[in-house]
Amino acid sequence: MLIQLAIVALLAAMLPLVMVWVSSDANKYRKLVWVTLFLTFDLIMFGAFTRLTDSGLGCPDWPGCYGHANPFQAHAHISSAEALMPTGPVTVMKAWVEMIHRYLAMGIGVLIIALMGISWRRWLAGRRKNLSFSPWFPTALFAFICLQGAFGAWTVTMKLQPIIVTTHLLLGMLLLALLTWLAARHSDHAPIAPSALALQTPALVISVLLAIQIALGGWVSTNYAVLACTGFPLCNGTVLPQMDFANGFTLWRGLGMTAGGEYLPFAALTAIHWTHRTFAFVVVALIAWLALKALKIDGLRKTGRWLLIVIGLQFATGISTVLLDWPLEIAVAHNGGAALLVLLLTMLNYKARIPAVTITPQKAATRLSSA
Repeated sequence: MLIQLAIVALLAAMLPLVMVWVSSDANKYRKLVWVTLFLTFDLIMFGAFTRLTDSGLGCPDWPGCYGHANPFQAHAHISSAEALMPTGPVTVMKAWVEMIHRYLAMGIGVLIIALMGISWRRWLAGRRKNLSFSPWFPTALFAFICLQGAFGAWTVTMKLQPIIVTTHLLLGMLLLALLTWLAARHSDHAPIAPSALALQTPALVISVLLAIQIALGGWVSTNYAVLACTGFPLCNGTVLPQMDFANGFTLWRGLGMTAGGEYLPFAALTAIHWTHRTFAFVVVALIAWLALKALKIDGLRKTGRWLLIVIGLQFATGISTVLLDWPLEIAVAHNGGAALLVLLLTMLNYKARIPAVTITPQKAATRLSSA
């Protein structure tokens, strides 16, 4: 089974690798980084689809499906489980959704191994002074994706325990941010005005706040608390509904259960949803403020414009998810919007630091004359 899965992983990575190899881009390493980044974004979107369609246990073991490399080979086991519980966690469709998610993740793992291998080869070939080809960042990415794979396994083996699933989501977003940073390092950027330096600290703080908001959103999703607050802007017809924060935010517990093994009360789900919704106002306002600041700085205007567009769409999809009773398409788009915000804020954080490391010809001449 493991050999078959390894072959599938290589096949999943083969198409993007061939596309990069035959492309006309002179910098194929940069092309490979951007392709890996794009596929990681797709993986996050498909992971959201997997979670929102309750397909996380479509194959209740790991890394295969009932000990096989694909649902075709496990069809008899899957069909038996579906016959016993037609709307349960194991169906033919859910098994395929879960395994396709795993195949895509394994393919991205192969691409990151390729990035690491290329970096080490170029570094050992005598380009040690070129920090853009330092092998340490891609090597850290490889270690990171191994950690992410471990949480993917625990998601299944620990039966969708909310803290494990939420951590898996956060690590996926962090992987996206790290790949964005690597892509930014290997890309050419328009000249950035020195005034961008003033956005370094605000951009970093707002990125941390966005991470907290994504964690809260993941906590809502993994606890199935999306519809615990009906209506907008009020929650169940009031500003402060009945809430149980103690049980709602007990991190180590089973799905739908309290730490004591009892069923999770509805007030706990309400507390989870209300917290995510309330904190969203803060994050939306701060990202909009940051985007407006970026619009006034040469070299950051495009990023600021996209931030405004995406945060507006994210706010709209969040409201629509509640008012339209959680349609799957909008819920997946809401997850994708969060990933886009991570990408854009990471790029803004990188660009805001460019003026600090850029040495203009005038500065270079000044340093030489004073030496």
